[in-house]
Amino acid sequence: MKKKPERNTHFWQGNEACAEAAIVAGCRFFAGYPITPASEIAEYLGKKLPIAGGIAMQMEDELASIGAVVGASWAGAKSMTATSGPGFSLMQETIGYAFMTETPCVIVDVQRLGPSTGQATKCGQGDVMQARWGTHGDYSAIALSPNSVQEMFELTIKAFNLAEKYRTPVILLADEEIAHMREQVTIPSLESIEIVNRRKPKLGETAFFGLEEVPPMPTVGEGYNVAVTGSTHNEYGIRFTADPNVHKRLVERLNSKIQDHADELAEAETHSIDDCQIGIISFGCTSRAIYEAVEKAEAIGVTVGYARLKTIWPFPEKIVKKLAKTAEKIIVPEMNLKQLYYEVQRVAGGSSEIIALNKIGGGELITPEELTAKIMESVKD
Repeated sequence: MKKKPERNTHFWQGNEACAEAAIVAGCRFFAGYPITPASEIAEYLGKKLPIAGGIAMQMEDELASIGAVVGASWAGAKSMTATSGPGFSLMQETIGYAFMTETPCVIVDVQRLGPSTGQATKCGQGDVMQARWGTHGDYSAIALSPNSVQEMFELTIKAFNLAEKYRTPVILLADEEIAHMREQVTIPSLESIEIVNRRKPKLGETAFFGLEEVPPMPTVGEGYNVAVTGSTHNEYGIRFTADPNVHKRLVERLNSKIQDHADELAEAETHSIDDCQIGIISFGCTSRAIYEAVEKAEAIGVTVGYARLKTIWPFPEKIVKKLAKTAEKIIVPEMNLKQLYYEVQRVAGGSSEIIALNKIGGGELITPEELTAKIMESVKD
């Protein structure tokens, strides 16, 4: 007699898992504009968020969407948007405003093939650098990368937690394959899921933009006299655009509150990175090929270590350096033209030979067979 599935097990599409996780994390405001392949997140939240006491809005475009998300966050709501490459590009100026004003929010970017409209229904991984450097100026981004529907659920919650903890926008850098596939998702008891909320100011606190690493965040309408500006401002939110010391102090803190915790933020699934001939650094849907490829290689005596990145930004330098110390060669498979490759090369610093395995066009995935062939080719060379 077959055992009935547990009640907390679901067969979800990746985008559905993302939307469900957002509600669990406490998201109560969503604003977005329809775009393939992220539209299901908006559709799902349009049905489910009002039931949870939240609001889901379709805006006139992506510029309005991210603006509404920032405003809702300052009104006290955990807020998010979901888009793909072209929409993500349109949002960049206001994402920069969110970094400067320390506004917690989540931006889901379900990657597709670009540039421009590209192949809208096909998978790509070309937004890696945009997630880090999309807006102007000096800032430090957090970007997470799921490789399964289960991780779409888990990393969406983590994205909200990090946004609230560090008072910053957080990017969930997904892709079309993970967003549209359906897999079993197991949800632990809600009591066991960690939920982080922003720190609210105590009576008498007025420095909402400094004096400590992550200052408390007031809510509009609670009686605090606070200015929120994208211009250079002091610890109290007052605009100071002529004083270099004020700017230096502000921007260095915005960066250090992320960079000083880079090792803590960096998360990766690793295998044999202490002792291997060949290493692999991968992320997202492409990383699903590594398991079979490594198994095949090790079956014939080739030791392969890998680091599958769940955190792309801040870049997990310590993990990559560890792999580079032991691996003679490191393969970087990705569905773009070497965006992660150059970061691995920079961090490895010549300790290992870095080998690219790239594929673009048509949304064709890098297969386990192709990765296995590259491993064997690397051993022979």
